[in-house]
Amino acid sequence: MSYGWNTRTMSRFSKPVETGKEYTVDIIDTGRGGDGIARITGLVIFVKSAKAGDKNVKIKINSVGSRFATAEVVSGTS
Repeated sequence: MSYGWNTRTMSRFSKPVETGKEYTVDIIDTGRGGDGIARITGLVIFVKSAKAGDKNVKIKINSVGSRFATAEVVSGTS
């Protein structure tokens, strides 16, 4: 799944998350840097200080790039 500019129509696709908003996710894996990995509608989200297996984690999106987003835990790690 790709997010970003559609070169045929030069329009921007909307991403499933927005900077500054909070979402509840499950952490499905751990990235190379040790951050947890979640997905929302196919978009990879790297979550600082989260671990694989954490459920119902409330996160806040820090940045949204063309291929992934970064976030921090607000509450809910178990």
